[in-house]
Amino acid sequence: MSESSTDPCLILTHSGRRFPLHNGQSWAIGRGDGCAVMLDSRSVSRLHALVQLREGGAISLVDLGSRNGSFVNHRRVSIPVLLNDHDSLVFGDQEFVFRNPQGADPEAALLETTRNAPTTALHTSTLTTIVVVDIRDYTPLARTVPEGLLSQTIGTWFLRVGQIAQQQGSWAQKYIGDAMMAVWVHGSETALGSDLACAMRAVSEIADATGAIHLALPLPAPLRIGAGVNTGPAIVGGVEYTALGDTVNAAFRLEEATKQLGMGVAVGERTYCGLSAAMQRRFVRRSVELKGYEGESTAWGISFEDLRGAL
Repeated sequence: MSESSTDPCLILTHSGRRFPLHNGQSWAIGRGDGCAVMLDSRSVSRLHALVQLREGGAISLVDLGSRNGSFVNHRRVSIPVLLNDHDSLVFGDQEFVFRNPQGADPEAALLETTRNAPTTALHTSTLTTIVVVDIRDYTPLARTVPEGLLSQTIGTWFLRVGQIAQQQGSWAQKYIGDAMMAVWVHGSETALGSDLACAMRAVSEIADATGAIHLALPLPAPLRIGAGVNTGPAIVGGVEYTALGDTVNAAFRLEEATKQLGMGVAVGERTYCGLSAAMQRRFVRRSVELKGYEGESTAWGISFEDLRGAL
């Protein structure tokens, strides 16, 4: 397909070079081979950021945990940010202008902007559920497949898991290397049960979507994930749209603990107590050592197959 003057693109400010965004659903930005926007700068990470095509033709940008960050109109990106025509984008020391003369469907763009929109105010002791999903054996994969295929893979994965988390009511998502953290903010204790059902459904759907990526891309084997889920008070909000605190730390440790448990999902005590009785019966109680915590902690584990059956 030939490039049209109305197709969205990124224009490198200092040279005027155009990077078209007219084929596919995601475009990786970085200095690694195979990135759609490949930049020759040591200030740019090998896999720095990702441009994604959303519903209604909207286009968003997400940073992939880069060392020097990604910026839209001088504001650092930490969650997917919708791009508008003539936005200024900076990756390391590389500055771009985003062009999208045709724009997106205004109603779809508005929906993307307002759905689960986080607040910029910091709120302490907010009841949250944190879901951390991580691609299993990503490092060996990165050593065995071409960088172009790796960029396509991580781009496709981030796009799909982000869409699933949003559809299931996640307040915000953060992308960190080969992992994603999704946050559910509970308006009240009474909302906890239904919110947890959505969070667990998201985990199950993410596992299914991850396993299906090899059907579209020539990967040596299906991708797998581990997932940690933890519920408790956290600090949420701020210009970085983030969640902080022990509840968040424990969610990451629970995800790591799935390797000890030999199960796909590990949840904390409060998460388990908030689940329906029918779902609780599918989990098994285990004592695990969580990195950074003294003594043994209680975790409840479940396989993805059993989780799928419980839903």
